[in-house]
Amino acid sequence: MASGARLLAETDPATTALLTVECQRGVVGPDGALPELAEAARASGALVRVARLVGAAHDAGVQVLHAVAERRPDGRGANRNARLFAAAERLAVQQVVGTTAVRVAEPVPVSEDDLIVRRLHGLSPLAGTDVDPLLRNLGCRTLVIVGVSANVAIPNAVFDAVNLGYTAVVPADAIAGVPADYTAAMVRHTLALVATVTTTGDLLACWSGTRSRTPGPRTPGPRTPGSRTPGPRTVAE
Repeated sequence: MASGARLLAETDPATTALLTVECQRGVVGPDGALPELAEAARASGALVRVARLVGAAHDAGVQVLHAVAERRPDGRGANRNARLFAAAERLAVQQVVGTTAVRVAEPVPVSEDDLIVRRLHGLSPLAGTDVDPLLRNLGCRTLVIVGVSANVAIPNAVFDAVNLGYTAVVPADAIAGVPADYTAAMVRHTLALVATVTTTGDLLACWSGTRSRTPGPRTPGPRTPGSRTPGPRTVAE
């Protein structure tokens, strides 16, 4: 696993963003739609580690984005081309726009500077959403990916990030899936081939010495200039 100088260079707060994936009440909350996944995220400590990383990112000036999956009450525009989507439609808890199910779950902190990116379709937090243009406007080159699930959304996010030219960093103890041993296998045999795999502790150590966030624009990326706009932001698909 990556640590030390290499990880420090890759996760420079000026060019790094932290993406939480589906860390929402309806997915990992105590009354969520997927109790087994929620239990895995909490029992493994992954959700607590996500919260620690978000807090550290806030302190270090790393931009945080929360990727939330939701659907309209009428389901308009949602995918129906896989068994997973059909199963999701039958769940007792639905990730409906505007409900508590699509709010970021405790104990993950949310700052007014965080960006919340919502999607109504698909499996990936990046494909077909605003995440990529936002990252480019922020001058981001490295994307730290945490959350759930190691079965579907996390590998989707990692592959899409790499295909778009970002360096993907995965703190292996801050993601979760079911069964629990599948997560470790996914990291070792798949994600480690394309992403920098690290731990929450090593990433916290990299960010612990950085200065607190101060107002002002971030350094623009090489392809799309732009700066961070202060204040709370919600980006709808």
